[in-house]
Amino acid sequence: MASATEIEIVHVNAPLGHEVRGVDLSRPLAARTVEAVERIFDMYGVITLRGQTITPEQHIAFSRHFGALERYPIDRFLLPGHPEIFVVSNIVEDGRAIGMADAGRVWHSDMHFTATPSRCSLLYAREVPMRDGRALGATLFASTAAAYDALPRDIKATVDGRRALNSYSRYVERRSAKVGGGKSGQSERTKQADQHPDVWHPLVRTHPRTGRKCLYISDEVTCAVEGMGETEGEQLLKELLAHITRPEFVYTHEWRVGDLLIWDNCSAVHNAIGDYGPDERRLMHRTTVAGGPTF
Repeated sequence: MASATEIEIVHVNAPLGHEVRGVDLSRPLAARTVEAVERIFDMYGVITLRGQTITPEQHIAFSRHFGALERYPIDRFLLPGHPEIFVVSNIVEDGRAIGMADAGRVWHSDMHFTATPSRCSLLYAREVPMRDGRALGATLFASTAAAYDALPRDIKATVDGRRALNSYSRYVERRSAKVGGGKSGQSERTKQADQHPDVWHPLVRTHPRTGRKCLYISDEVTCAVEGMGETEGEQLLKELLAHITRPEFVYTHEWRVGDLLIWDNCSAVHNAIGDYGPDERRLMHRTTVAGGPTF
């Protein structure tokens, strides 16, 4: 078993995204090691464990250290035999997409449109597209905690205590206008929207474990601000998102096969880059840990 004393943190030049070394998820983990990893994760919001060789069962077992797992709402992208795993992939087998090819290509946090958003997500890289020796399909992460800390006092006074409206149906409308998807794709998105009514969340959310204040916005989902007119609210959200995604708050993860990356859905937002073609295979497995009410 790996011990907590063997753990090393390799820092990156960003508030989040640091690599944790000395943990082999294919072996049983000591309780102290799990506790140490969780402390590091809570501290930074995004961490990477590289060079892992794990089965779906091991992926699921490790994820459960962070809490109960929840299933992704679109059943056809769940891994057969392991419905706790959501498949992100552009691979087509026997005429059928085995996963969601275009997941997460706006700045967002997972399940933001639900009343009890996910605590965290754990994404494991099984196949990474390469071109001319360079990995494609990077994921960007931005620290909403560091971004809040850096806000001017007058902006903090404006956003503190306000709620924002998060609408999956509005996201479906905007997404359909941009990318289409045909009748079947539109029908599936509409079905999901019907199952997820609009929900209000604090615009400044308190992290349930660390107490840090975090801006809580997802592009194309967060669409209105309590107490503000439509134009004023949309302008504020646009400015806040631009602030969150300033370079000093952002980490770019260049994927390697065997990476397991864990991100917090309160203190971080992320954005997947789709710079690869349909013939450049990408296969990722994601588990999602349930969260609780926002405050």
